[in-house]
Amino acid sequence: MGQVRALPVRGVRLKDAVDHFLSTIPSANTRRGYAVALNRLVSDFGADSDVGLLEAERVGGWFVFKWGGSSAQTFNVRLASLRAACEYWRAQQWLVGDPLVRLVPRKVPPDHSRALTRDEVTWLLAADVPLRERVLWTMLYETAARAEELLMLDIPDLDMGNRCAVVTRKGGARDVVAWQSGTARLLPRLLAGRKSGPVFLTDRKAKPGVAVGDIDPSTLRGRLSYRRALELFEHHTGGFARGPFTLHQLRHSKLTHAAEDGASTPMLMRMSGHTSVRSLGKYSRPSAEALIRWQAQTDPAARRRR
Repeated sequence: MGQVRALPVRGVRLKDAVDHFLSTIPSANTRRGYAVALNRLVSDFGADSDVGLLEAERVGGWFVFKWGGSSAQTFNVRLASLRAACEYWRAQQWLVGDPLVRLVPRKVPPDHSRALTRDEVTWLLAADVPLRERVLWTMLYETAARAEELLMLDIPDLDMGNRCAVVTRKGGARDVVAWQSGTARLLPRLLAGRKSGPVFLTDRKAKPGVAVGDIDPSTLRGRLSYRRALELFEHHTGGFARGPFTLHQLRHSKLTHAAEDGASTPMLMRMSGHTSVRSLGKYSRPSAEALIRWQAQTDPAARRRR
């Protein structure tokens, strides 16, 4: 006898299938990221269409039409979202087969230009933007901390006299980050005498249901989210020749510039919070401008002319 092939459960609406899958993802940021491709799928194929009838030829063609011209990274992120959903739907027996079988991830070329130039950092930190953004951007660059680490800071975590703060690193470890004059000058203006609550606040009062620890008791405003902070940064850096930039590039830039200025590997690891030299490697690669400057400074002919 031949193998008996399982049949999908018919009649599951695509919109319902997407909602069920997204509800299984605990992280709000991950959920929003997956929803980009999945909501587009629902919009283009129809909310009432049967998830079990998704076909490889049609889905593959649709995906290439939508994201074929995007960067390899975006292409792969959208494809990964759909693959995860399809795996879940197959486990529920709502789908048989793989409608993404004709699609393969693209090779992402190595990126050696993630760091901003020193001039770009100078222009950015002097930009005419609201005080909250100036403080966050300056602190991100000067501390080389992750944006998530700084956005989770509460005022009692700050040591203004010693220009440092205790943050929760990736993985949960508690660590100290330190800043310089730019942050030290701006931060008191942002706090405006507040003694408790999150350091970085939203523009409006917090919505019902927000955790008490994420609300400033004096203004009732909530903690600024990573998503909103990133949106604002991308908006304000869209006019740069290489923009828009990401918040992570401020951390990357500080570590790169510190390495160019001669910071030791242990100091770079202390600054970044990395626990392995291998993880630090991509951040401490000297920039193109640093290479050009070094070549000019060490040129034998230039030394003879002096």
